Amino acid sequence: MGNFRLRKRERVTKKTEFQIIFKNGARYITRNFIVIIYQNNQGLQRLGVSVSKKVGGAVKRNRVKRLLREFFRLNKGQLPEASDILFIAKPGSSQINYSTLSEEMLGFFQRLPVD
Repeated sequence: MGNFRLRKRERVTKKTEFQIIFKNGARYITRNFIVIIYQNNQGLQRLGVSVSKKVGGAVKRNRVKRLLREFFRLNKGQLPEASDILFIAKPGSSQINYSTLSEEMLGFFQRLPVD
């Protein structure tokens, strides 16, 4: 059951880490998100989330972040190994529900080319 946790070490938190991912990561665009994937040398998957004020007020932004964290937590096994995954929410993504988000992201990660 511990595999479904989201540990602190599985989060991208520092500004410098975000900058490295922005600069060097591979960018992909989905309907509601921009996904940047950067291979790390730490041997674990890490999550980064960026939701700007263009998405909506604080309540809407926090909801989008909660949904993305939940998706990451439940689907770690289907995401790229040893990588930092940064989700950037597009305006309008605050209207999405979890099932739609999950369907969109699982479809995206299944189509993702394996390096």
